[in-house]
Amino acid sequence: MSHAIVIHETGDASSLRWEPHDPGEPGPGQVRVALRAAGVNFIDVYFRSGLYPRPLPFVAGLEGAGVVEAMGPSVEGLAVGDRVAWAAAPGSYAEAVNAHAGSLVKIPEAVSFEVAAAVMLQGMTAHYLMNGCRTTAEGDVALVHAAAGGVGLVLIQLLKQAGAIVIGTCGAAEKVELARKAGADHVIRYDELDFQAEVVAFTDGRGCDVVYDSVGQATFDGSLGCVRPRGLLALFGQSSGPVPPFDLQRLNAGGSQFVTRPSLAHYTASREELEMRSGAILGAVAAGRLDVRIGARFALSEAADAHRALEGRGTTGKVILLPG
Repeated sequence: MSHAIVIHETGDASSLRWEPHDPGEPGPGQVRVALRAAGVNFIDVYFRSGLYPRPLPFVAGLEGAGVVEAMGPSVEGLAVGDRVAWAAAPGSYAEAVNAHAGSLVKIPEAVSFEVAAAVMLQGMTAHYLMNGCRTTAEGDVALVHAAAGGVGLVLIQLLKQAGAIVIGTCGAAEKVELARKAGADHVIRYDELDFQAEVVAFTDGRGCDVVYDSVGQATFDGSLGCVRPRGLLALFGQSSGPVPPFDLQRLNAGGSQFVTRPSLAHYTASREELEMRSGAILGAVAAGRLDVRIGARFALSEAADAHRALEGRGTTGKVILLPG
C-alpha cells in the first residue's frame, strides 16, 4: 500500500504523520498520479495549523508533479503515462494522488519533475501578482519582501524582465546575494535596517508603485508606508501572522492608496487562465528565461522537518518533498 502524510489534528509540525494511505480508484473527472515531487508552501502550514480550517483527517499538500497511472470516467485530454504538474490538488503529500483532471497541466519535456513541482504555485503566484493584480510597466518601482524565498526569486526575475526597478528585503547575508543574483537593484537587510526608511531614501521620497508582501503582520505597517500615492500594496501571505484590522482612512491619508489580499485560486479560476499562467511559467523555464532555485529537498516521510525548516526561515528558494 502507498503512504501519505496525514493530519488527524491541527497543530505544529509534529501533527504531520507518515502512514499507509490508499487513495482508491480515481472517480469521475479524476486521474491517479504517481508522485515524483511535491512542493512545500506556507499555505500547507496554514492548513496544518488550523489557520485555514479543513475537515479532519486529511492528507496534507496541494502542489506536485508526477505521472498519470490511472484514469477515472469522463476524463479528456490526458492519458496514462503523461507527465503532469499541479498547484491545487488537495492530498499531494502522498505517493499516489487522485486529482481532478482540470487542475493538472502537462509538463514540457525540457522541465524536470522537481522543477515543475517547485514552480507551479509560486511561479503562477508571481505571474498573477504582476499580470493580474496590476500590470507592470517599464520603470515601475517594486518592493519584494522575502526576496530570497520561492515567490520572491521568481518575482524579481519577472519584474526585471518587464523593466521594473526592484527593491528586495531579506534577513541574512546569503539571502541578500541570492536576491541580487536574481536581479534586484537594491536589497535591504530588514534585521539590520528600517526597510521603510531605506525605501524612502532609495526612491528619493517617492515611494514604490507596488509592494509585494507575503510576510503580513510584521511588515504590513512599514509596507503601507512604502507605497506612493495611488500605489498598490499586494498582501499575498502572512508568514509572520495575520494583519490586524486597520482604519481604511489610512489609505486616504497615504494618497488614495490601494490594498489587495489576493489568492492564486481566484487568478486561476478558469481553465483558460490556469493554462495561460502555467504555460507562461513552465514555458519560461523550458526556454531558459526563468531560473528556479530548489533550496532544500526532504524525503516525503520527513515532511515535518521540511515544515520546521520553512517556518524557521532557514530556507531559500523552494522546498520540495521526494517519495521513496
